[in-house]
Amino acid sequence: MNLPLGYRYSALYAGIRKAAKPDLALIVSDAPASAAAVYTTNLVQAAPVRLSRTHLQETGGIARAVIVNAGNANCATRTGARVALSTAKAAAKALKCKAAEVLPSSTGVIGVELNPALITNALPALVEGLAPERFLDAADAILTTDLVRKVAYAETGGIRVAGMTKGSGMIHPGMATTLAYVMTDAIVPPAELRKHLKSAVNRSYNRLSVDGDMSTNDTLLVLANGASGKKVNKAAFQAALDEVCQSLAQQIARDGEGATRFVEIDVSGARDEAAAAKIARAIANSPLVKTAIAGSDPNWGRILCAAGYSGAAFEPAQVDIYLQGVKVCRKGLAAQYNEAALTKKLNEKDCLIRFVIGGEGRGTARFWTCDLTHGYIDINGSYRT
Repeated sequence: MNLPLGYRYSALYAGIRKAAKPDLALIVSDAPASAAAVYTTNLVQAAPVRLSRTHLQETGGIARAVIVNAGNANCATRTGARVALSTAKAAAKALKCKAAEVLPSSTGVIGVELNPALITNALPALVEGLAPERFLDAADAILTTDLVRKVAYAETGGIRVAGMTKGSGMIHPGMATTLAYVMTDAIVPPAELRKHLKSAVNRSYNRLSVDGDMSTNDTLLVLANGASGKKVNKAAFQAALDEVCQSLAQQIARDGEGATRFVEIDVSGARDEAAAAKIARAIANSPLVKTAIAGSDPNWGRILCAAGYSGAAFEPAQVDIYLQGVKVCRKGLAAQYNEAALTKKLNEKDCLIRFVIGGEGRGTARFWTCDLTHGYIDINGSYRT
């Protein structure tokens, strides 16, 4: 694990969440870093999202620190804006930087007041605990219903990229989803970093769905502090950023709330990439498709149906559908296959759905999701209580 140079991390339990495990994380760049972010497109947005966006605008895309709390979304509360700002100011004072250079994030229950003292009182110890090697501690502290830690790494041309994310449910991106923080020691100006992030998110987090619910707190942030002293070519950096973001997105799908299957959906032959993405998203979000996968049921009709209401134009009579490499639909009609053998293949942890449209279309898209089981209800039926 070769982490990017020039970053320090810290985490501790501040008493925000019920369980006595770390719920406050801090990421600090030793030097001012270029910063770019994408946020939830939900009309209801948490106070940290609004403040983080404002701070990036004020600094022109420069940041020194990210502070994240789990256990409370700081959203739809009377004091949300005040709590977010006081958190940023207190962190800035402790780190001796400008408040606008601190980007706050929160995740957890919506509509519950967050006591700012829990954060500000913990800041001295949080800052004192900063160390380059505590990357994984910070990655653990941002988790909520996640069952596993989610991190990813890449290297190219002497620069390093490392990312952490959280997410298991409430996953239906229109930008990114959940919370994600990616650090690199490459030299990348803010405007250029924004372009790289936009490209990366469109083929990673924007191709991810667990349950069709979009959070109020979604944030994907990238920091580039230039500590390596190197500026690699744009294509190489984009490839490294894509690798990290795609790995993180796939890890979220694998850890979907109550999930037992990881599902990859490949669409090809659509009119264009946008049409392919519409079809893939509709298949990924279909509860009927997801429950069929959970039951190892090769019910390809549900896949064709979901594609049909996606809003993308295609000719159903030109569609072939493959499950686990087995053709189950030929030209829009049932194909001949051994159902018992396919059911056995569908018992595997990874499921591949290929939706192929015959003709001259060149649009392709890849999407990641998971199955839908009763475990999802068990988790979310008592999330708040």
